[in-house]
Amino acid sequence: MERLEKSPRGDLVVDALRGAVRSLPLGRGRDVLHGRWLGHPVHPLLVQFPLGAWLSAAVLDLVPGQARAARLLVAAGLAGAGPAALAGWVDWAEMRRPQQRVGLVHAAANIAGVGLYAASLTARCRGRHWRGRMWGFCGLTAIGVGGAIGGHLAYRQAAGANHAEQVAALVPPGWHVVADLADLPLGRPQRGHVGEVAVVVVRTGEDTVRVLADRCSHMAGPLSAGEVVDGCVVCPWHGSTFRLEDGWNVTGPATAPQPAFESRIVDGRIEARLSS
Repeated sequence: MERLEKSPRGDLVVDALRGAVRSLPLGRGRDVLHGRWLGHPVHPLLVQFPLGAWLSAAVLDLVPGQARAARLLVAAGLAGAGPAALAGWVDWAEMRRPQQRVGLVHAAANIAGVGLYAASLTARCRGRHWRGRMWGFCGLTAIGVGGAIGGHLAYRQAAGANHAEQVAALVPPGWHVVADLADLPLGRPQRGHVGEVAVVVVRTGEDTVRVLADRCSHMAGPLSAGEVVDGCVVCPWHGSTFRLEDGWNVTGPATAPQPAFESRIVDGRIEARLSS
């Protein structure tokens, strides 16, 4: 997996597929597929249906007299694979390059598994139950390999994780000086620190300053290098938009809101503390 993360051999394919996925006319459906409404990626949730159906079919294939039920489960798994795959591709298109390289192999294994299950269903419908079972077990093997690679993506590469989750544990309690008010241009994000935690500081009015954690919850992009649009800061990496007032993720691909800080002005200096 580490060699795969560093290998540029498939980058032309990655670039072509990423462009194709980003050009899909999904509109607001893109945020739905990211899982913004759920608070974390929806792809792992959707995967449970086809995987559960195919595992159940494999068990029934070992029990005499359950050919019809196993065939129905294989078909149900194939029906559920499409939405799960679409959600996965939408997430994949907004990942970092090493994650995309691994994700491409993850997708290839799952595509192979779906193809094998399609062959399994075809054989079952033609009455070739033994062949259908064999194709099904091969499909389950391919899906298992894809799942293992997906685990590497999620747990080793932190794809889909909240990259701002640790802020609450790192910020010291109480108020902390962040910047001088006179040094803050109106409407332009600036970088500061609360303890060791980087924050983005935006002066939105003569005496109004908003402070959020700087590392984007999606992929840890620097919000201080982004733009302020309609009371929100836009991440420069993947376009996630966070409301300056409270850190709410207005649009994805971020699925978690941004940690927000209370702020006040004391003797011309900006002080901030983590909102409770």
